[in-house]
Amino acid sequence: MPKELLIASAAMAMFIVCPRMAGMVHVISRHSQVSLVATALLGSVLSIPLVVAIVLVFAKTGLWGALTFCVLTDFAAAYVMKEMSLQAGVETLIIALFVVLGVNLAPRIAGLFLR
Repeated sequence: MPKELLIASAAMAMFIVCPRMAGMVHVISRHSQVSLVATALLGSVLSIPLVVAIVLVFAKTGLWGALTFCVLTDFAAAYVMKEMSLQAGVETLIIALFVVLGVNLAPRIAGLFLR
């Protein structure tokens, strides 16, 4: 395996880890009898096609296309989660809405500090 691919892949693995992902695994675990670790491991494997899809969507449509894809997957997750717990589905939806709000507000707030 080329050194550059190994370094780039290690960086990618670190980018995927985020507080939002950990929070969502916590929501799932709290509303089910499923292990946090088992959910994280199987969910990571199942997410591989979605990670490839988001990269391809970003390459083709840019940031807004990728964000749209992410919002759609968040809404799909909320829909799926409601089968386990309505509260878990609503919490997932609220987190998705905060992501959209954050993407819209972050440039404005940053602009206030960087004038």
